Amino acid sequence: MTDATISDVVLSADDIRTGVAQVAARLNERYDSAVVITVVPGGILHTADLVRQLDFDVAMDYISCPHTPGARNNASPIVYHANIDITGRDVIVVDDAIESGGTMKRLIEFLATNYSPASLAVAVLFVKPGRVDVGAEAFYAYEMDSDDLLVGYGLPWNDLHRNRPNVSKLLR
Repeated sequence: MTDATISDVVLSADDIRTGVAQVAARLNERYDSAVVITVVPGGILHTADLVRQLDFDVAMDYISCPHTPGARNNASPIVYHANIDITGRDVIVVDDAIESGGTMKRLIEFLATNYSPASLAVAVLFVKPGRVDVGAEAFYAYEMDSDDLLVGYGLPWNDLHRNRPNVSKLLR
């Protein structure tokens, strides 16, 4: 469906700023240095906001595993160029949200199996209900109480709406 209506704001720009600060504070308590791997394109905005609030040394890289918003199974290829050696290093995978959890589980398993990091964690703004178990420690600010389809702050619909300054429900 290409026609959809953006509805209620679920997280305002102020909520996002507060949430990013909460996640950053928790990461600052935990790490002295880490490699931040952004899940692109969705995690770009969250990564940019988050890393500027981190007080420890950060190296940065990116990974991709495209999927359809709202889809439960993602079998698309994982693309990771390994620009930075993460062997034996603490790694934080940053994305906008954990929606189904399946893609993040695949990414964590892929990195753990192929690159032997010292530790793997996930940092997102929010998780959908009951989706915290992705095979790595999860740092997030909000757990949603519904499975609504959401757009904004990196979350798209038909490759649009990622740049919205808030997170809103999408009615289809």
